[in-house]
Amino acid sequence: MPFDIQRVRQETPGCHNVLHFNNAGASLMPQPVLDATIGYIQLEAQIGGYEAAGQMRDKLEHTYDAIATLIHCSRDEVAMIENATRAWDMAFYSIPFSPGDRILTSMAEYASNYIAFLQVAQKTGAVVEAIPNDQYGQISIEQLRQVIDERVKLIAITHVPTGGGLVNPAAEVGKVARAAGIPYLLDACQSVGQMPIDVEQIGCDLLSATGRKYLRGPRGTGFLYVRRSLLERLDPPFLDLHAAEWVARDHYVVRSDARRFETWETNYAGKIGLGVAVDYALQQGLDVTWRRIKNLAYTLRTRLSPLPGVIVHDRGVTQCGIVTFSVEGIEPAEIKRKLSEQAINAWTSERGSTLLDMEARGLTSLVRASVHYYNTEDEIERFCTTLEAMI
Repeated sequence: MPFDIQRVRQETPGCHNVLHFNNAGASLMPQPVLDATIGYIQLEAQIGGYEAAGQMRDKLEHTYDAIATLIHCSRDEVAMIENATRAWDMAFYSIPFSPGDRILTSMAEYASNYIAFLQVAQKTGAVVEAIPNDQYGQISIEQLRQVIDERVKLIAITHVPTGGGLVNPAAEVGKVARAAGIPYLLDACQSVGQMPIDVEQIGCDLLSATGRKYLRGPRGTGFLYVRRSLLERLDPPFLDLHAAEWVARDHYVVRSDARRFETWETNYAGKIGLGVAVDYALQQGLDVTWRRIKNLAYTLRTRLSPLPGVIVHDRGVTQCGIVTFSVEGIEPAEIKRKLSEQAINAWTSERGSTLLDMEARGLTSLVRASVHYYNTEDEIERFCTTLEAMI
């Protein structure tokens, strides 16, 4: 079936209000997600919060099935967490580290993750090491292979860095991790919903993701995948009566599935909305929408590159829907502000978000324009024409 851009835009109310190129921040929700989320909140108001959860139990449980279908895992390997950062934290902080243990990551690692690495390293004596990039700006698989030894306790990388179009070779990293028997944590915050994700093909043991970005779900939603074979080796950083059962005065039993990383109180409306968002993504077809996103981003880069003073900064063999650029003589924040005055949404990527990467490239700030499948070629033309008028 051909992609029905007209129907998708009709089902996206925000398309009538803004030109939205900030999908790497938060995408515009489709009407079915909006209806499901608001409808659940209305039900809570009408019959009570606990009662609404009971009445909608099947739909809440369906979200686990939808996520499992999306990333090709079992439903008992999925935990729903309030955001991608907390999902990543629950995974990372459950791994015990000792002095001399090595944590391997990438040059383009996200700040929140790297701060966690540093905190654990300072507390435990573990060591954080960023693997150098290859000639294309992505993590070097050859360098990764060369530094593997018995002290490596974790490989953790960001699949799609926040500050550029790069898609790291996650499956190649997975092959190295599996061959060495090293746990592999993938931050898929920007990739889930944007491209097909298969955890078996990638070979990751842990994966964190959000609802608000390319999945087009509500804010305050996310999930964690934990490979079943790793579950019993992980000690969640905190537990409650949902994650564990208090069975005697001095004894508790932790859940046997990934929900040991959840807490009892949660955003039920968000869970409902997330499930609908995943269903919506699956209905569109990830192969189809991924192809469209890449084509739109390529068109945007091609249109931006010849503009006077504009430098496109994206790297990588495979490039995604995130397009980053700078304009000589104009601060990225000023460009973002002027675009906003024209009802055009973009964002900026700052040095502190990917410090190692930005320092290595001599950058302090970039404009980030991130497209989604509901965007159009006409919007790309309007974006570039508006930008050109500023130069």
